[in-house]
Amino acid sequence: MSWFYRGLVRPCLFAQESECIHNRTLRALGVASRSAVLRGLTSALYGSPRLPVKAFGLEFPNPVGLAAGMDKFAEAVPIWECLGFGFAELGGVTEHPQPGNDAPRMFRIIPDEALINRMGFNNPGVEAFASALAQWKGSGAWPSHPVGVNLGKSKITPIERAAEDYVVSFRRLADLADFFVVNVSSPNTPNLRKLQDRTALEEILIALNEANVSMAHPPKPLLVKVAPDLTFEALDEIVGLAEQQRLAGIVATNTTVTRPAAPPISTAKTYAETGGLSGRPLTRRSTEVIAHLYGQSRGRIPIIGVGGIFNAQDAWDKVTAGATLLQVYTGMVYEGPGIASAIVRGLANKLSASGLTELAKLVGANVSARNPDPGPQPNPKSS
Repeated sequence: MSWFYRGLVRPCLFAQESECIHNRTLRALGVASRSAVLRGLTSALYGSPRLPVKAFGLEFPNPVGLAAGMDKFAEAVPIWECLGFGFAELGGVTEHPQPGNDAPRMFRIIPDEALINRMGFNNPGVEAFASALAQWKGSGAWPSHPVGVNLGKSKITPIERAAEDYVVSFRRLADLADFFVVNVSSPNTPNLRKLQDRTALEEILIALNEANVSMAHPPKPLLVKVAPDLTFEALDEIVGLAEQQRLAGIVATNTTVTRPAAPPISTAKTYAETGGLSGRPLTRRSTEVIAHLYGQSRGRIPIIGVGGIFNAQDAWDKVTAGATLLQVYTGMVYEGPGIASAIVRGLANKLSASGLTELAKLVGANVSARNPDPGPQPNPKSS
């Protein structure tokens, strides 16, 4: 099916402006989400085999999820399961509704299978987002796989009130999703990445943890999403903070603000656009970040790997670098609606060929081989 999409469907889609076709596609998927017949047909065409994974207290039918940014308005919540995804992360959503940055704000770099976006957290605001989720909950079409929500900071909220902004959104949505991702790494909201500083991030996580344990429901898993542009030293601080605040996991990585050193003349103008770069150019760096986080945490913190995943080999590389779960976004734009199923089937085949039955046994295999955990070390003072 992927050859049909790439050869016939994609050229027609790519003839249209990037954000325009994205919006049209989401509207169409929203229509399909409301029809049991269309959901069933989609599942028959694109459903994935089971490749179960357990992480942060949740059970995932397979490890391939939809990344945040694809379904910002919760328009098509049921369809992602039908397209073979093992989970979906919706949003990002902010306390206040906001239109985002001026258009055009999404650009394709087709030769490099990349996207640049500077959307700016365009979303309807937490109240409208919560209403949309509640409607899906009551429709009988809510997916059986875990559903997460990406939380962002409103552009109009001063940086010193960021924690309050995140908490308002979390409290409103806490009963409507299975896990939450704290997004402090989008490059498209002014000063947002400053919140990756340990002190600022700690304030946000403390406030969210307090809200989490005070709610009537069992506490929900909280994760933080990091930028690929952070130094290893900064990533180490986030690992320490994640352990201190008992975060459920880390999402690695967001888009990057770096660009290829000397792109061809044919793509140089597009690469000069401001915004976050995703897709193939991010594949290697996101895998490096995953491996570092896994090694630094000794595998104690589950990682959702995202960044340049287009096929089963890309996914395999992320898993063996330390990712327990995976997410795709740009890969779906370039490979089409069958990407989740293709990756899951490919992973299952690779797992079978390796003689293993559980994907969990391969998580971090390459990192562990290079940096074996020596286990508890004797205290020199006691010897």
